[in-house]
Amino acid sequence: MIKIIKHLVIILLITLIHSKSFGVSNEILKVGKENAKITIKVFSSLTCPHCANFHINIFETLKKDYIDNGQVKFEHHSFPLDMAALNAEKIVRCTGDVNKRFQLLGEIYKKQKQWALGSDINKINESLMSVGFKHKLSKESMLKCLEDENLQDIILNERISAQKKYKISSTPTIYINKKKYDGSHNYKDLKKEIEKKL
Repeated sequence: MIKIIKHLVIILLITLIHSKSFGVSNEILKVGKENAKITIKVFSSLTCPHCANFHINIFETLKKDYIDNGQVKFEHHSFPLDMAALNAEKIVRCTGDVNKRFQLLGEIYKKQKQWALGSDINKINESLMSVGFKHKLSKESMLKCLEDENLQDIILNERISAQKKYKISSTPTIYINKKKYDGSHNYKDLKKEIEKKL
């Protein structure tokens, strides 16, 4: 009986590991009240300079003005354009805490010019992990995330679904509720669009 229980526990653990991709988050990265009146979806590649500028210049102010008070829900949708961006997404998902993931996302964007260089993916991975170390991610956990084929499939399927549903032609592509935002990528213009919908 004890042996049977041990076998069941092992099977359960293996199932959990595979289904949770080593405990990382497989969901869309989002922050804000679930039933907020406005949902902002940003489809971006972590190696895209325009995506970095948008996030660095807008996200924190948007969070303070609209997300924290429950008026806006913000979603980061992964749309990797290359292997470096794909691996950066894996590192972002290496922590299950939403706030830590957004902190890590912001840091990866801020350090983009330092890690998104050259074509040697091993050097790029090392640079990405150096960002993760500062957010208390272990080398072991990050290597597991980088090697996780299930997590890779989830991210790539997100991109395929976004391409089909939203016809993404460039990054960042921004949707406010169900309408594509074609305004300038600055906070003043984005704020005007938000105010129209509140």
